[in-house]
Amino acid sequence: MAIIFAFGCCVGSFLNVVIYRLPRGKSIVFPSSACPQCWQKIKFYDNIPLISWILLGGECRNCRAKISARYFVIELLTGLAFTFLFYVYFISSYRSGLRIADGGWFVYLVNLVLVAGLIAGSAVDLQYWIIPLSVCWFVSVVGIIGSALGCFFIDPPLISQYHLLPSVGSEVSALAAGAGLGLIISLVLLLTGLLKRSYESEQQRDSEQITTEPDPADENFNHRLEVLKEMVFLLPVVVCAVAFYILVRNVETLGQWWISFSQFPVVAGLMGSLWGYLVGCGIVWATRIFGTLAFGKEAMGLGDVHLLGAAGTVLGAEFAVFGFFVAPFFGLGWAFFQMFSRKIRQIPYGPFLSLGVFTVMILHNWILSYLGFALYH
Repeated sequence: MAIIFAFGCCVGSFLNVVIYRLPRGKSIVFPSSACPQCWQKIKFYDNIPLISWILLGGECRNCRAKISARYFVIELLTGLAFTFLFYVYFISSYRSGLRIADGGWFVYLVNLVLVAGLIAGSAVDLQYWIIPLSVCWFVSVVGIIGSALGCFFIDPPLISQYHLLPSVGSEVSALAAGAGLGLIISLVLLLTGLLKRSYESEQQRDSEQITTEPDPADENFNHRLEVLKEMVFLLPVVVCAVAFYILVRNVETLGQWWISFSQFPVVAGLMGSLWGYLVGCGIVWATRIFGTLAFGKEAMGLGDVHLLGAAGTVLGAEFAVFGFFVAPFFGLGWAFFQMFSRKIRQIPYGPFLSLGVFTVMILHNWILSYLGFALYH
């Protein structure tokens, strides 16, 4: 566990680079780390997670400029999160079906990518009120590939029995495949200009290249009209999902082929992860659309949509939905805290959504029991 903690702190050190550079449109690889005040390159012995910040007293060795405590907090938080997840998955008797020797390490690594993405996305969201989409997309790609390849590291029956990775049956696979095709159609129409982007004048704010905190005040948009554009974008996704599902159910030859094809472990994992992405995105997007139509004001952000979609690719659709419904409890907790505090600060929803998803990762077995799955050692 000490090794896991040290590894987590090192990942946290890298996340600090991501958190600082992504919103500014800078490369997260080059150049090497330097003080933002005097631009002196940081020596390796001044870049040891946790230890260097403490020894330097939170100051640059060269110019004595203050180094934000955020660097220390992110490193510590990542190390603790990685270690706690390791304890829950492999040391405690709480999580069934996960054993390192039986491929559990693969599930753990994929889950760590999600945890790192949640931390990075939440930190940026707290400062700039935007979640970097590139972070969400990276987690989504890892989740989809990991779910598809998981059968090569873990016995497929174990994956299905304990829901270690997303995996679905033939009917849900048909919905996922149809919706995926519809999403491709929508993206092509968007890129060709046949569909219009919503809130198009906000593209600078959505591009992740932010140098100052955006004004949270509403711009001069007809918000209901803007989300109608998003509904048009989603229409091919829904239509194609329903159409392919009906074809599979009613065309005997196609149905038999699809049942056989979709239950190859690689395909079942791929479609399960894709379905998790679609459901995760869909539940937040539906809330955004209906909330905006009801109140005439933009409700939630598209970053939240992609964040829960990324969680769905790693955990599966059911857990993404649970994470969505757990998140408001953290929001209420913050609201109660502010009732007794003189400092009132509104914060974005991304951190609450991330806490909800992490809680679901910990309560994995309880959720399966609640859903009626039999769990045994």
